[in-house]
Amino acid sequence: MNNTQGSVEPHSAGWRFKVGITIICLMLGSWLMVPAAAAAGVPGSKIAALTGVLFISNKVLLILVITIMGKSGFQQLKRSVFGYVSTLAPKADLEVGSARHRIGIVMFCLPLISSLLEPYVDSLWPGLRPNLWQLQALGDAMLIGSFFVLGGNFWEKVRALFIRTARVANTNAV
Repeated sequence: MNNTQGSVEPHSAGWRFKVGITIICLMLGSWLMVPAAAAAGVPGSKIAALTGVLFISNKVLLILVITIMGKSGFQQLKRSVFGYVSTLAPKADLEVGSARHRIGIVMFCLPLISSLLEPYVDSLWPGLRPNLWQLQALGDAMLIGSFFVLGGNFWEKVRALFIRTARVANTNAV
């Protein structure tokens, strides 16, 4: 292989790449031991120790994956994964209509307001709010989905909140 600095040759799906993928699947699958241990009634201290061991061992396994796959194989894996994820991102140049914008704003604000009011509702009226993880997961999914409904321009607006020098440029001014 004739690699110059800064360039990476395309990597074929050889045995090293396949072994690396297998180790990554092992890393992700090993986390299933935590809920399995909880369901089996293992004490919390042992579950915490298991979590710590998994966290550290996954870092070591990731270094092993990079070593086995090599730079080109790991770069190919990153391109594949992030290439797929980038197709899911909302388009920045998409103009969102008013109805879609209103729906997206409700989807964005409802989970935030709900989670903000939860502690106060629980202290003022205990037992009123159902404590279901499914509802909390639905709120999280709604918040994430709102970014897709609102389009890429909304994400840029949210990002601008954290840039001190950002200024509003109203292009619809009369």
